[in-house]
Amino acid sequence: MRKLVSSGSPLEPVIGFSRAVRAGPYVVVAGTAPIAPGGGTACPGDVAGQTRRCFEIAEAALTEAGASRKDVIRTRMMLTDITRWREAADVHGEWFVGVRPACTFVEVKGFIDPAWLVEIEIDAVIGE
Repeated sequence: MRKLVSSGSPLEPVIGFSRAVRAGPYVVVAGTAPIAPGGGTACPGDVAGQTRRCFEIAEAALTEAGASRKDVIRTRMMLTDITRWREAADVHGEWFVGVRPACTFVEVKGFIDPAWLVEIEIDAVIGE
């Protein structure tokens, strides 16, 4: 079974990607940026707020793929300023209390939109 989950981004068909892909029990959520509900960047300048928004978007994709937070086994937290990792980590801890997936924090040079301070990826296994 392979299921593609779309975010509705006009870039998905141009780039050839999906917000998430489910293959059997595995769900992989692509790099998720802090896109505001009406477009643009959510919570400018706020790492914690942007992290929450990324998780909201990613969780919607997980749900559409048939997974939930409890199925998450790995997260990748990418930040443009690693000195602010704790702000993202605190939100991660709130979001995954009791789940405790493997987690990696890395600093990146930048994202497509320079207003993005954080982007996340999530891997899940349904039924684990």
